[in-house]
Order: sequence, then C-alpha cells, then structure tokens
Amino acid sequence: MKSYGLIAVLIAGLLAGPAVYAQQASAPPGSTGQCKDGTFTTHETKKGACSGHQGVKEWFGAASTAAPAAAAPAAAPAAAAAPSTTPHSTAPNTKAPSPAPATAAAPGGGPGMVWVNSSSKVYHCPGDKWYGKTKAGAYMSEADAKAKGFHADHGKACS
Repeated sequence: MKSYGLIAVLIAGLLAGPAVYAQQASAPPGSTGQCKDGTFTTHETKKGACSGHQGVKEWFGAASTAAPAAAAPAAAPAAAAAPSTTPHSTAPNTKAPSPAPATAAAPGGGPGMVWVNSSSKVYHCPGDKWYGKTKAGAYMSEADAKAKGFHADHGKACS
C-alpha cells in the first residue's frame, strides 16, 4: 500500500516539473521568484520578496539566467493580458514604498521657513523630500507652525 502512495507522489512531481521549468524560462533574467500578482522579483531570499504584491506564487531560488521566452503567436494574446512582469526588488521587513512627492516644490519658502502639510498637521524642514511638495500646505516660520498646532515630521525640529 505504501508503495502506491510513493508512486503517486513521484508521478505528481514528474508532471509538475515541466510547468515550473516553463515558468522559470519565461521569467526575466536574474529573477528569483514570481509574485501572486504576476510580477517577478530579484530578491535574494523568499522572506519579504513579494511584499506588497500579494505574496510569493513560485520561488525559483538562485537567480535565474534564463532569457525571456520568445513570444509565440499563440501566446501573444495571453502575454498582452498578463499583469506587469517588470522585475522588482523589495527590501525585507519593510512597508510598501510611500508615494513619491511631486517633482517641483511650491514657489515661496526660504531661510527660516517650513512647509506645513495642512491635511496631516505635520511640518517639513528645508531639504526634506516633502518640503513644498505635498498636495495641501503652505510656508510659514517654524514658531508659527508650532503655535498653530503643527508638529515636526518624525519629531525632528528644524532648528
């Protein structure tokens, strides 16, 4: 009886092997796994590799050197409907990246001025990546910002 179970496991392994190889062959060079949302990762370890991408679907292990498979005419519609396959790398144990600030700072500001984010009640110092770049805010002195109830970003005062 035990031999039938062992044979079934071996057959299942043999049948699953080509599917895993096909997935690895279609992965971008250097990929170490595929996330459940269809993207690929180049993260060195499985832990945190697909953070923010619904988890790991398939782990290839060491960086794959397989070149992306050539698109066959029959596979073209499936490739067009597939989610993004751009490789990404996410540092382990980190939260999803915060949205990038606007590219240009709001006009104004200057020495002794801070940018107050009126929606979050946080003020940002010159040189901070959010200085003059949040959606809602204004420039004022740090003393005025404190007097109006704003607090420093991450508790770090400018002066």
